[in-house]
Amino acid sequence: MGIIGLVLGLSAIVLAIVPVVTVVAWIPAIVGIILSAIGMSKAKKEGKSSGFAIAGLVISIIALPFWPLGCCVLSPCVAVTCGAGAAVGAFGGGGW
Repeated sequence: MGIIGLVLGLSAIVLAIVPVVTVVAWIPAIVGIILSAIGMSKAKKEGKSSGFAIAGLVISIIALPFWPLGCCVLSPCVAVTCGAGAAVGAFGGGGW
């Protein structure tokens, strides 16, 4: 469970950076937090190492604030960039 939580936390960070899919980056972060917490409790009960579970929990918690940042910063930047490119193309520009 801890390794799955770690992978989900890392995927949430990657998804938050990609502008088009940043709106769904919170889903793997939340699932990563839940699975990492379950992995920590299982490891504690069985007396095993909970290193991956702790790492998954920390990374998933860190990944959670990345998706609003991506929605509010990256997506508008991409939209403005695409709009500016369309405006240049509309005027017949493009050949520097």
